[in-house]
Amino acid sequence: MSSAMIDLIFQATLDTLYMVAVSGVISTLLGVPLGILLYVTRPRQILAMPILNQILGVVTNIGRSVPFIILMVAIIPFTRMLVGTSIGINAASVPLTIAAIPFVARLVEGAFNELSPGLIEAAQSMGATPWQIVRKVLLPEARGGIITGLTITLVTLVSYSAMAGAVGGGGLGDLGIRYGYNRFNPTIMIITVVILVVMVQGFQSLGDYLVRKSDRK
Repeated sequence: MSSAMIDLIFQATLDTLYMVAVSGVISTLLGVPLGILLYVTRPRQILAMPILNQILGVVTNIGRSVPFIILMVAIIPFTRMLVGTSIGINAASVPLTIAAIPFVARLVEGAFNELSPGLIEAAQSMGATPWQIVRKVLLPEARGGIITGLTITLVTLVSYSAMAGAVGGGGLGDLGIRYGYNRFNPTIMIITVVILVVMVQGFQSLGDYLVRKSDRK
């Protein structure tokens, strides 16, 4: 394998990590608050707002229902308006983020669902405000579940980023299609798959470690 190809593989790996990192951070910053809102605005919850909850639920479900490849193509005008182009790693980060936000929100909501209602009732009996309940009860108690959800999100984003390569998103997916599939080079395909598997295993191992560490606190 030539040094130029090794450089391409290295750059494609960095591009994939960049897309996953950018979309992962932004979707966490937006998805976690959305998940909190989905939980606390339920009927009989600490900030019960049934109408708002239904609206948020519908929007979140719609976001999760659209296949990623269709979403990526459908929002090309928005992506071009936001980053000035519809191809490349910056452009691919936009649909990756949009796809991940409702995913994160539902996983966070699911982590809260695992908590005992008695925790909230005990906090309310001591006069805790809704914000104090979220900050000092919900988030600390659901920390392990939230980390698990974010780990699943990162793993999913790795898969989505590879799919983005099919429409000029860059990264390992683009490398595998252009230099592996189109040029009938199985070696590049295998290397691409191996790097993606290693990447997924790395994220999963890191997530498992953080969950174990949080459980000991």
